[in-house]
Amino acid sequence: MDTICSKSTSSMIFCSNPKAQYLSYKDEIDSTISHVLEKGIYILGDEVNSFEKEFADYIGVTQAIGVGSGTEALHIALKACGIGKGDEVITVSHTAVATVSAIEQTGATPVLVDIEPLYYTMDPLKLEKAITIKTKAIIPVHLYGQAADIVSILEIAQKKKLRVIEDCAQAHGAAFHNKRLGSFGDMACFSFYPTKNLGAIGDGGAIVTNSDGLAEKVRLIRQYGWRKRYISEVPGFNSRLDEIQSAILRVKLRYLDIANNKRRDIAEIYNQALLQNIKITLPLIRSGCDHVFHQYAISSEKRNELQKFLTQNGVGTLIHYPVPIHLQPAYKNKIKCSGNLKETEKLADSVLSLPIYPELTNTDISKIIKEITLFQ
Repeated sequence: MDTICSKSTSSMIFCSNPKAQYLSYKDEIDSTISHVLEKGIYILGDEVNSFEKEFADYIGVTQAIGVGSGTEALHIALKACGIGKGDEVITVSHTAVATVSAIEQTGATPVLVDIEPLYYTMDPLKLEKAITIKTKAIIPVHLYGQAADIVSILEIAQKKKLRVIEDCAQAHGAAFHNKRLGSFGDMACFSFYPTKNLGAIGDGGAIVTNSDGLAEKVRLIRQYGWRKRYISEVPGFNSRLDEIQSAILRVKLRYLDIANNKRRDIAEIYNQALLQNIKITLPLIRSGCDHVFHQYAISSEKRNELQKFLTQNGVGTLIHYPVPIHLQPAYKNKIKCSGNLKETEKLADSVLSLPIYPELTNTDISKIIKEITLFQ
C-alpha cells in the first residue's frame, strides 16, 4: 500500500497525488458515478462485468474477476489453487506486507528469498534453492513498474510443477518482451488502491487468468461460494469490487497507456538530469521490459539525509520499503527465510522513491531535480 507524502504547506510536491488524477478525468468520473447511482444496482452489476471484460482484454487474458482489494486478490488466488496449511509459498521480503499477509491467511507458510541487486526483484537462483517438497506456489512481485525475471521463474516453476501467481500491484500496463505482465503465470493479482497506475477512488483489486477452471473457483470464493444465491457450494467470503469503483476504473483504463507514457517521459527527464549525480544510483530497466514507473526508485548511501533535505525543501518522498518483512515486529524470527537476504537488507537502507505521476508539472520536476542537485 502506498501513502501520500504531505506537509502543511501549499508548496509541497506530493509523492503521489490521486486527487490530481481525479481532476484530470473529473467530468467523466462524475458522470459515470451519477449514472451508477441513478441506475440503482451497486454490487456485481453491468459496470463490474464490463470492467472485467475490458481489463482482461487489456492484459491479454481470457478472464478477469474483480475483488475487494489487491491483498484479497492474492488470498483468493491462492485458495483457488488449493493452497493451505502445510504448504509453502515462495516470495520476496522486499515487497508490501500484503504479499506475505495473503499467504498467511491461507494457513500456508511464506518462504522468503533474496532479490537481484540490479532490478530489486526475486532472484531466480535463490528461488530454485528454496524449493522443497512442501512448495506449492511462487509469487514473483513485479516491483516499481517493471517485470521480475518472469521467464526464468516460469521455467523453474514448470520444471517443479509449481503454480505461479504474479503480484502485479505495481505493474498495470507493464510488459516483458511485448507481453503484458499478468498474462504469464497461472494467475495474476492487481490492486486498484488510489495511488496505483490504475487506481480507484477507494479499495479494489482483480485476479486475471487464462484458466476457466481457476476463474470459476475465484468467482465462487469471492462471494460466499455461491453459484446460486444463498447456496454455498464451497467455503467462501465477501470480496467484491463494487459498481462505482468499476465505473471509475473503466474511465481510467481508457487513459492508462497515455498516463504510463507520461510517467516514462518524467523518468527519462530524471535519468538525463541526474545521470552524473554521484550521490545517487538511478533505477535500471531490465532488458526487454516495458517499465511503467509506478515508482521512480533511486538509491543512496545517504538516503535518510537526502530524504530529510528534500522534505525540508518541499519535495515529498517515500521509502518502498523501509523494513524488510522478515525484520518487521510481526515476523522477525517467526518467518521462514531461504538463505541470507543481504541484498534485501542493503536496499532497505538506501532506496528512496521520488515523485512520479502523470499530473506532475514541469515546474515541479525542475524543482525536484534542483533540490537533489543541491544536496551535499
